[in-house]
Amino acid sequence: DTYGGLARHGGGAFSGKDATKVDRSAAYFARYVAKHIVACEFARKCEVCITYAIGKAEPVAIDIDTFGTGIFDNDELLEATMCAFDFTPRGIIEQLQLRQPIFKSTTRYGHFTNQELPYEQLNKVDDLLGFMIFGKGYEK
Repeated sequence: DTYGGLARHGGGAFSGKDATKVDRSAAYFARYVAKHIVACEFARKCEVCITYAIGKAEPVAIDIDTFGTGIFDNDELLEATMCAFDFTPRGIIEQLQLRQPIFKSTTRYGHFTNQELPYEQLNKVDDLLGFMIFGKGYEK
């Protein structure tokens, strides 16, 4: 149900999975984080990869690739995003309001076409900018 998209994801189709399944929610979140990196003009292109293990709340790996378009090192961007965003499944569900009845529009036009969906919003740009400028001591 996401065929033809540029965003790679694992876990098969999204439809039929609720927000507690990280193959769905983390794919949305990876896009959300990547959109913020591009919106902050830290890179022209960005892909975020998040890997989870069953029974662990924290991801076992997060990778950011700006395909050579970044103004910061990918590891610096990773550190800032880990400060600005909560990558736990619970954090993703809360940040993206995934318990709300928002998925109906995805059945008709796809998962990444409705700019009104929470994971398409750019509401944490200031937090990400703050962490990149001021470092870990930055208070949200």
